[in-house]
Amino acid sequence: MKKNLLIILLLFSFSVNAQQKLIFNYDQAGNQIIRELCLSGCSSSAKQVKENTEVKEIEALAEEDLLKFSKEDVISYYPNPVKEELYIKWEVKDNDYVSSIQVFSITGQLLKTYPLMARNDSHNIPFQDYSTGVYVVILYCSSGDPKTIKIIKQ
Repeated sequence: MKKNLLIILLLFSFSVNAQQKLIFNYDQAGNQIIRELCLSGCSSSAKQVKENTEVKEIEALAEEDLLKFSKEDVISYYPNPVKEELYIKWEVKDNDYVSSIQVFSITGQLLKTYPLMARNDSHNIPFQDYSTGVYVVILYCSSGDPKTIKIIKQ
């Protein structure tokens, strides 16, 4: 009898733990803003994802659509999270331009390097071939100051 009771108790504890999930939500910059424990029968608010947000064509972008590190920064990018292509734009100030761009996986593996010329002020990075996850894009400036962007690929 004790063995049966012990087996039933173990089976019950495994079935209860199997129904728990953690749901994560991220802001535009890829920072985690909500971590929610979902017990069996998750609420619809926990599953909200910005799937219906519209991604604009590059030609239709307005200045307020571009994401920046800070208001006075000269480098901006769109969209994040990205589905197909990341658009990066910068201003050349005091002969300080983006000399190259590198894309890394979250594990640190170099995936692609884009050497640029001084007269460019924007670049598109295709993300179609990359799997869903988090990537790091580093922009190297001619002054030696690198800028790092955390990108989420959906």
